[in-house]
Amino acid sequence: MKFLAITLIAHTGGGTATERFREVVESAVLAEELGFDGFGVGERHERPFISSSPPVVLSHIAARTSAIRLFTAVTTLSLLDPVRAFEDYATLDHLSGGRLELIIGKGNGTAQARLFHVTAEDQWERNQEAYELFRRLWREDEGTWQGRFRPPLVAAETWPRPLQRPIRVWHGSATSKESVELAARHGDPIFSANVTNPIEPYAELIDHYRERWAHYGHDPAGALVGAGTAGYYAARTSQEAIATYRPVFDARVALQRRLGLPVVFPTLEDAIERGSILVGSPQQVIDKVLRYHERFGHEVMHLPADADGLDPGRHRAALELFQAEIAPVLRAEIPSRPFPAAPTPHAPPTHAALTPDAPAASDAVPAPDAVPASHAVPASHAAGGVS
Repeated sequence: MKFLAITLIAHTGGGTATERFREVVESAVLAEELGFDGFGVGERHERPFISSSPPVVLSHIAARTSAIRLFTAVTTLSLLDPVRAFEDYATLDHLSGGRLELIIGKGNGTAQARLFHVTAEDQWERNQEAYELFRRLWREDEGTWQGRFRPPLVAAETWPRPLQRPIRVWHGSATSKESVELAARHGDPIFSANVTNPIEPYAELIDHYRERWAHYGHDPAGALVGAGTAGYYAARTSQEAIATYRPVFDARVALQRRLGLPVVFPTLEDAIERGSILVGSPQQVIDKVLRYHERFGHEVMHLPADADGLDPGRHRAALELFQAEIAPVLRAEIPSRPFPAAPTPHAPPTHAALTPDAPAASDAVPAPDAVPASHAVPASHAAGGVS
């Protein structure tokens, strides 16, 4: 099993936005230090979140880390121009050394939908159209396209060309079949939110994904599923874990009630029993993840990256305990496919390669098949483009 730490960058006070962004970056550095496989940054365009620009945040994290995979969680393509999104993420792909993976989705939140003039009636169509154009842009050096929600493209080029060709794109799945249908059609993995409700609604969507995956002719063994968790805190004993985490959970429930949101799990004990929250001793956490795996068949899971009301010392101790005693057992019990290896960038061209007028004998212009691929004329351009 692989493990991600994910943040939506909620900012509810107790410091400046600058300090909150610094906390997020340090959380990513810590996640790499402790051995997490990936770190994800969500995208929200409404309070109390300040995660409106994941590629900028992830670029800074890329500069502070060297090996951990970088995820969006999720990229809200229904709100974005897919051409601009491509440019941002292709740039980040290079800056991260090919460590980028995307989790896409329509997003949720009525305020951000109003901000971008997206309606409940067209949000899924926007998400599908944006993804299918984004997918083409990542694969094709030049193309012609026409859709409903943005101006058409005619023999259009997009730059920079990405480092990973192609990139792995996951589809965030919470409550609707549209996201898993799109993933299954294109042979992409899904990431189940698995946060708000008991297990069954999420399990049903995962089952539907596997059914549609087979319907589209893909090898059933190729379906790939990730799943979230609603919270995490482990301690040596369940009594210590519950006592420490109870104020955090109670504060969350109080906030939900103030905001008029439905409270699915009114007590911490109920959430531990019926929900995905992982609170208890290391063995209790292991047993619960294995129980969920029996229903989901997932190979990747995420933990919240934020302290979420815990003091920093306890938060770090819980993450260290996870990596020391929980993760090794789950990695052994649940085999998982390796994450994509970061590609090796091509070396930059020599000065002679860029100055062909009078090359020195020792700096001859390379033959066409020796020109670095990142600087070669795209085949589709030479052929007149792809429609």
